[in-house]
Amino acid sequence: METIITMPDALEGLRVVEFGAYAAGPAIGKYLANFGAQVVHVESVERPDGFRLQYPPFKDGVVGINRSACFSYFNDSKYGVTVNLKMKEGTNVARRLCDWTDIVIENMRPGVMERLGLAYDTLSGSNPGLIMLSTSNMGKTGPQAGHPGFGSQLSSLSGFTELIGEASGPPNLLYGPYIDLIAVAYGGAAVLAALDYRRREGNGVYIDLSQYEAGLQFLSPALLDYAANGVMAERRGNRDSAAEPHGCYPCRDGEWIVVSCWDDAERKRLEQLTGGYALAAWTRNRDARELMDRLQSAGVHAAIVNTMKDLFSDPQLGARDIWQSIHHAEIGRQHYRMTSYQLSETPGRVRRPAPLLGQDNDEVLTNWLDTDTNEYQEMTR
Repeated sequence: METIITMPDALEGLRVVEFGAYAAGPAIGKYLANFGAQVVHVESVERPDGFRLQYPPFKDGVVGINRSACFSYFNDSKYGVTVNLKMKEGTNVARRLCDWTDIVIENMRPGVMERLGLAYDTLSGSNPGLIMLSTSNMGKTGPQAGHPGFGSQLSSLSGFTELIGEASGPPNLLYGPYIDLIAVAYGGAAVLAALDYRRREGNGVYIDLSQYEAGLQFLSPALLDYAANGVMAERRGNRDSAAEPHGCYPCRDGEWIVVSCWDDAERKRLEQLTGGYALAAWTRNRDARELMDRLQSAGVHAAIVNTMKDLFSDPQLGARDIWQSIHHAEIGRQHYRMTSYQLSETPGRVRRPAPLLGQDNDEVLTNWLDTDTNEYQEMTR
């Protein structure tokens, strides 16, 4: 009789504590939690995660500490505790969490963790195997290390904004915290590499991740062209130096399609389909999805421009179970996004809704840290 062995979660038993907010730090913790890590998101009642109150959308358009879909989206599968780090007793609790954990993730401004007595050199003294990831705008060192701001500013600093827009017009601001999420991908890989190193060598690791520097990776061709040839990349709208045509074209019912041809053979295939018509005139009265299928079948690069509504009904995303629906106590039924990769023997999943503010204080601080009941009551008071 065959014995069936059930594999544990890939990160089962791994402990993670987050001192951070918004996307750049918490999104890393979310990915670890999706694969089984115990992740504790630390906030303060006086200063909760900024996504809770500052960023829409909110349930029914009503701002509330537990009604932010943005906070919920980046913090599913975690536990949430509230600790006042401005009080000695609070930092003592934080130290106990750091002694308990395998990994600390923080995205505070450089110098804050040090002022709180939570620097890596301090924490590793009592937890020598600790892995700590500090992710900040510019990194911990350098003349601009204290530079404040969000992803929009980093997109400009990293060169993206300069290249977006029409040649005759101004630079266009890139939508959303793009650089934050590039840094998240690097941060997740760095943490896993540090875990492998600790398993082999037995030592902890400190990781200083600059979000600014992470953004440069995606401008490599433009950077290399300038370094090697002195050529300064310029805005070109939707045009491309190699592909022609390369643009976004109108379709029926207000839909759009992007088309690009990368060599003469592909351009000839497109011309055979259009019958010599101008491309925009040819696409204008056609269904975008049907047109995408037709162009792709003919060997022409094409894709429809999805709306937010389209993404929730996309059959490809549905087949890979990207959207996972869980009930949140105040938001209600919400679609959470699973990570974009899976493991064959230890698949990840969205495990629980994002925590309400301070929801897991009792569980984490009494059961996980073995805090005496009287001591816990005094801390709460």
